[in-house]
Amino acid sequence: MRIALFATCLADALLPASAVATVQLLERLGHQVVFPTEQTCCGQMHINTGYFAEALPLVRHHVEAFEDRSWDVAVAPSGSCVGSVRHQHAMIARRHGDDDLAARADEIAARTYELSELLVDVLGLTDVGAYYPHRVTYHPTCHSLRMLRVGDKPLRLLRAVHGMTLIELPAAESCCGFGGTFAMKNAETSTAMLADKMSNVLRTRAEVCSAGDSSCLMHIGGGLTRLQTGVRTVHLAEILASTEPTGSRR
Repeated sequence: MRIALFATCLADALLPASAVATVQLLERLGHQVVFPTEQTCCGQMHINTGYFAEALPLVRHHVEAFEDRSWDVAVAPSGSCVGSVRHQHAMIARRHGDDDLAARADEIAARTYELSELLVDVLGLTDVGAYYPHRVTYHPTCHSLRMLRVGDKPLRLLRAVHGMTLIELPAAESCCGFGGTFAMKNAETSTAMLADKMSNVLRTRAEVCSAGDSSCLMHIGGGLTRLQTGVRTVHLAEILASTEPTGSRR
């Protein structure tokens, strides 16, 4: 399958490991990954903050960048960005009277998947041959859980990782408090929500907290680092891309 990588601006600018791991994983599984170089921000940040007019050029640019029909599907290591493409782009276009752009956005949305959706629903996989010998707990991010409704797909993938111990996260479905600009506009509330999330992560005694959105991992990881807990945050894609070192088996 020919797959277009929607890297997201957060991965491009700050946290590239999730995008790199996505490519490594898909290529290991035998697929061709292409990268539309014109891609920029999808506009989610603007839309969620109410700047609809400012988001329109970003929506149009995303559509133009991903309109190439030479690829079968697009994938992003981000539930929130895929949620924006799938549930917000056409809405923004129609709100500004551009029905043609809305139709083009709908067509791209129908072929755009979050990583766990692509692996389980499209490729029919749960065991991707990953090896990750650590104690891991998983935080289901709000957009993947509530907007995309990925359900237990990430957990099914993690349960099949060889050498890994997956530990259930208490109150897993509670928000970590990031929410994009929410964390800046409502800092005290965000910090309190983060404190609850970190407390639950630490209760698991896991070495690693994983999730499918780098933004949430950045928020949780920042808090865990400031407290010097020793718990790392690792994107789902990085775990699934990990393999047993060559020559480790006898």
